[in-house]
Amino acid sequence: MKDLDKKKVDTIIRFALKEDVWTGDITSRSVLDRFLDADAVIIAKERGTVCGLNIVERVFAAVDCTLRFRPVVKDGDSIEEGQEIAFVEGAAQSILRAERTALNFLGMLSGVSTQTSKMVKAVEGSGIKIYDTRKTIPLHRYLEKYAVTVGGGHNHRKGLWDMVLIKDNHIRAFSMQIKSNETEKVIRGIIKRARDTVQKNIRVEIEVETLKECEYALLEKADVIMLDNMSREDIEKAVDLRKEKGFEKEVLFEISGGITLNNVREYISTGVDIISSGSITAFVQPIDFSLETIFRK
Repeated sequence: MKDLDKKKVDTIIRFALKEDVWTGDITSRSVLDRFLDADAVIIAKERGTVCGLNIVERVFAAVDCTLRFRPVVKDGDSIEEGQEIAFVEGAAQSILRAERTALNFLGMLSGVSTQTSKMVKAVEGSGIKIYDTRKTIPLHRYLEKYAVTVGGGHNHRKGLWDMVLIKDNHIRAFSMQIKSNETEKVIRGIIKRARDTVQKNIRVEIEVETLKECEYALLEKADVIMLDNMSREDIEKAVDLRKEKGFEKEVLFEISGGITLNNVREYISTGVDIISSGSITAFVQPIDFSLETIFRK
């Protein structure tokens, strides 16, 4: 499982199966012989970018290690409606016990990778990178962020521990802390405080809402400045300001706030480096898949 921690994945799968199966699949046990073998095929019911086949394989293995899983596509491939995605062979009871959990993972993760892929293609050739956010399903962030990378996107941060991201609430709280509303003092002071406190290899990013805040963040050389909910006109002015001060290679610009597939093209020519969007994980429609048993003569 390239790029995925098997222990983390197996823990998520274990709890997902416990939720669905609990003490057992009473329907399959009541109507099917224990030793009945079956063949099954997973079919895509709509177009998309597939993701999660390696997780699906581990779901089947967790239910019954004798099941044989054979994918015919790989994560990141484009799929069409009606396309066969994978085959499963083995005990019929085991296949049906794993079916819904496996398809839920496959559908959810393929939905994320499909949405991400569309966003990435929308900005293709501009040099802008599409990043995710922390707007993920609780306890599924690890897998969702994997799906973002399968779709060609990038991970912003895994959680609160791996980078400094100073947002509006931090700025207001810091303002109270130093008992000052002076914009320059607050913006430059909070960035300096972060730099003096965390390890040198930790990236420091700050969210700004005005050009004045952006100017002070530039002077303090934040690693990344997030231009949050700014108008296109102000974004372009901020980019010009960065160029004017000679910080194009030192400070990255990120834009965020209400950016979706419907409007992302409007920002292609602004000159920013990163577009982060919660829509690629938070408002995703899962891709529909079905598992169908194949009659053995």
